[in-house]
Amino acid sequence: MADYPTAETDRRIGAEPLTAISVAIFKASGMHKRDAALLADSLVHADLRGVHSHGVLRIPDYVHKLKDGGVNPAGKPFVVSRNGAAAVVDGGNNMGQIGAHFAMEMAMDMARETGVALVALRGSNHCGALDWYTLRAAGNGMIGMVGSNALPTMAPLGGRDKIVGMNPISIAMPGHNEPPVVLDLAFGATAHGKIRVYHQKDLPLPTGWAYDANGEPTTDAGIALEGLIQPAGGHKGIALAMMVGMLSTLLSGAGYGTELGNMVDGPIAGQDGQFFLVINVAAFRALADFGVDADKVVQQIHGSSRRDIAQPLLVPGEMERQFEAKYKTAGILLPGETLDDIRKTGISLGMDPEILAALG
Repeated sequence: MADYPTAETDRRIGAEPLTAISVAIFKASGMHKRDAALLADSLVHADLRGVHSHGVLRIPDYVHKLKDGGVNPAGKPFVVSRNGAAAVVDGGNNMGQIGAHFAMEMAMDMARETGVALVALRGSNHCGALDWYTLRAAGNGMIGMVGSNALPTMAPLGGRDKIVGMNPISIAMPGHNEPPVVLDLAFGATAHGKIRVYHQKDLPLPTGWAYDANGEPTTDAGIALEGLIQPAGGHKGIALAMMVGMLSTLLSGAGYGTELGNMVDGPIAGQDGQFFLVINVAAFRALADFGVDADKVVQQIHGSSRRDIAQPLLVPGEMERQFEAKYKTAGILLPGETLDDIRKTGISLGMDPEILAALG
């Protein structure tokens, strides 16, 4: 397992001090301590698992949203309606992680009662890495599925207008002796945040990730930030992104597509939507039996023949788990620019530079 593409300015930082600094920054931005801790945990979780596009890279943007972007740091999620196994929650226009955590916890509670439950969330904002939610379900013996809309960064195949978001989805299933199998992906060939990481490092993008503003392929990260993200799987990726976006928004009445804002002017606060589907395995069969069978699927993958003996065969979520094991011991490897931007953000909030010293 290799680290993220590295540069000379990259530095390592432990998860614990990074979390403490993140909590302090969000508290200084007006958030309640509990909400600040949830938000920080979501971001550091992503960085620990090597998903730096959804990690602390986003702190400056998040602080801008909390201070000047119309997001309410004191917003409280609330239940709009519940009908049996279906519910609608409003996130109170706080950071998306706050309403999404509330909705996921509610969906799990409902699924313990009804077997299957779906909570649709509106009044939300960007909610971070989706496996942060689905792994909670898997850890409680349930299957979790979460989808979200996203700012439009893609065009219909052959088009030039940004009208389709990458609209990610995550699914996590519990095992017995094996860790959960967890899928977390968006329907673009890459994430916008990942292009930002490559731009920070002044590295060329892999071929097939992005188009320029005219819909022509590019490997220049700066040009790509002004252009379009290529869909994963061509027309299939666009179609799947549309469907996940519709599930994430139409059930609750949240904004879809261009109603969210755009990548130039930024998002419109409180317009995001997500859905949280939880399946209580015990409502169908014994959890242990399900877990044993899930383990067999993993073991079948691991035991199959390889083209290259040096290349391991991995199941969804396994590479991220390897990053997590490494980063918990060695520290999280992050671009120096990311850490410097976090320090500048903290200082702009009037924080004591000593609190930020662990950033290096």
